[in-house]
Amino acid sequence: MTEQTAQERPGIAAAVVTDAGRVLMVRRRVSEGQLSWQFPAGEIEAGESAEQAAVRETQEETGLTVKANQLLGERVHPKTGRLMSYTACAVVSGVAEVVDTDELDAFAWVALADIPEYVPYGLFEPVQEYLDTLLTS
Repeated sequence: MTEQTAQERPGIAAAVVTDAGRVLMVRRRVSEGQLSWQFPAGEIEAGESAEQAAVRETQEETGLTVKANQLLGERVHPKTGRLMSYTACAVVSGVAEVVDTDELDAFAWVALADIPEYVPYGLFEPVQEYLDTLLTS
C-alpha cells in the first residue's frame, strides 16, 4: 500500500471568520502534531468548492452561519502535508459555540495581537496579511 499524496486526499477548507475586530479560532480535541488551535476547517466534499466547504464546516463545528467573501490562498500545509485552502468569511447569524464535540473542545474570538499565543508557528502569509489589514483598520 502506498501513502496518499496531498493531491490524492481531499483538500481541507479553512474558514477565516472575522467579526467585531477578532478572528474565530477553534481547538481540536486531538491535535495534529503541533496543531491545536486553528480555523474552523474540514475536508472538501465531492462537488463542493473550497468556499462552500469553509461555510459548511463553520456551521457544523460552531453553529455560526457565515458567508464566504474571498478565497485568500492555497498551499500544502507544512505540518500536515494536506492541501489547504483559506477563505475569508463574515458572520451572517448565530452565536459561536462548540457544536461538534467529537472534533472540538473549545473556541475563541482572538484579537490580532493575541494570534501568536494560539498559533506560535505563524499563519499562512496571505491569511496573516488579510488579518493585518482587516483587524487593524
